[in-house]
Amino acid sequence: MAESFGVDAERYDRARPGYPDALVQQIITLSPGPGILDVGCGTGIEARQFLAAGCDVLGVEPDARMAEFARRTGVEVEVTTFEDWDAAGRTFDAVVAGQSWHWVDPVAGPAKAARVLRPGGLLAVFAHAYEPPPPVAEAFAAVFGKVVPGSPLNAGRPGPAQDLYQAMFATFADGIRKTAGFGEPEQWRFDWERYYSRDDWLDLLPTTGALTQLPPDRLAEVLDGVGAAIDAIGGGFTMACTTMATTASLNP
Repeated sequence: MAESFGVDAERYDRARPGYPDALVQQIITLSPGPGILDVGCGTGIEARQFLAAGCDVLGVEPDARMAEFARRTGVEVEVTTFEDWDAAGRTFDAVVAGQSWHWVDPVAGPAKAARVLRPGGLLAVFAHAYEPPPPVAEAFAAVFGKVVPGSPLNAGRPGPAQDLYQAMFATFADGIRKTAGFGEPEQWRFDWERYYSRDDWLDLLPTTGALTQLPPDRLAEVLDGVGAAIDAIGGGFTMACTTMATTASLNP
């Protein structure tokens, strides 16, 4: 699944939301300088935000299709996993990972970040937690269960998205604590909301891990079912979103 997001890099870049400006500015403020390493940079969504804020950014991305898109938007990218990436003696003021740290080895990732950070440098991993209104979520679960009956994602509703992400970020913090050199991790939270029309949401859904590997006919069936549910609630909805982050500074 981790290597499937580049199947439609243009859609991914268009549909996936960016990150709160307050998050970007807080990372810049706490970093000792402008050098940013973006782990799993994808199409360059957060990389472009850091570039616009005056930073120097290098992306590391395992999917060549995503990396090529990012390069076309002005982001320098090296194609490899973070674990296999050769820093070649380079160091950075911050290592960031937007919506990607869960694909990184929980032991090797923080250890490598510590090796490439300058003294006082910041590790910041962040992601969005959100879920649509119950009628839309329930329609997705029903049609997805029908279209892909054997998927492990049909094992029952695991709980609110924010609770799941909070647990995931607690795991990230534990991994950082086990890595020599970092101070105590901090948890950040940024709440925001966004309106999604039917078309907006159906543009975003195919970029999610549950759907990136579906053949076109099955994908169309899922989107038709979800689209009907959105039509039934008025053609759109305002969704509450939270961007969560775990950060830690390398000891000087």
